[in-house]
Amino acid sequence: MASLTDQVAFITGAAHGQGRAVALALAAEGAHIVAFDVAKNLTYPAYAFGSASDLDTLKRDVEALGVGCLTVAGDVRDDAAISRAVDGAMAQFGRIDILFNNAGICAYGLAHELTETEWDDMLDINLKGAWLVTRRVIPVMMAQKSGVILNNSSIAGMRGMGRLSHYAASKWGLVGLTKSWAIELAPHNIRVNSIHPTGVNTPMNDGLAELEGTTTQAIAERSAGNLLPVPWVEPSDVSAMVLYLVSDGARYITGAQFVLDAGLLSR
Repeated sequence: MASLTDQVAFITGAAHGQGRAVALALAAEGAHIVAFDVAKNLTYPAYAFGSASDLDTLKRDVEALGVGCLTVAGDVRDDAAISRAVDGAMAQFGRIDILFNNAGICAYGLAHELTETEWDDMLDINLKGAWLVTRRVIPVMMAQKSGVILNNSSIAGMRGMGRLSHYAASKWGLVGLTKSWAIELAPHNIRVNSIHPTGVNTPMNDGLAELEGTTTQAIAERSAGNLLPVPWVEPSDVSAMVLYLVSDGARYITGAQFVLDAGLLSR
């Protein structure tokens, strides 16, 4: 693995789960971290999100690895908050080399029973939020003539899933953004890819289980149906894939989708 020494990684949804794991993995390789997270619970979905305390402990853990960490509490739907985070990153570190669009929500509901608010919240956070963040980071990377953008999609971005139509639509949309950005940004030496995990062992599973009145194990098995005999993959598995895709070892990979599905799509 190539060193990421003195590179700067901007990560959304960084307070816990996949975002936190990726932040710590990149920091361990020498990258400074800009951790952006809503850091509070939302009305929809009604489960626990990362907190201000989670951001504080992430900052402590990242800095213990000998690199810098800027934490920003903000919503990916809030362009002003995003701009403050990007400006803060430039003031503290002077560059942004890596963007991991990770912030997202998941919730169940039959397509014809979803409310308009539920549909809008899903698409606004998972898809529009990635666009809002990236459009502020792209000019920075263009000025540097380098950068890597990685969008955290899902297996639901490569297949349909029952009771997850709005989630699947948002994740398929990320694939369209990935491929379009890859075309637009290649002349500026900026690579863009997406990753597609199966269910990941994060606090989101606990929240979904509580909303559904079932167990976390049942949520994992219902959502995944993996070919390999595991209910989910771990955040460390996601961070390992991210580490490769942002490294020089992947310097000629762009506009591509990378599956971490424990064999699910082979079904």
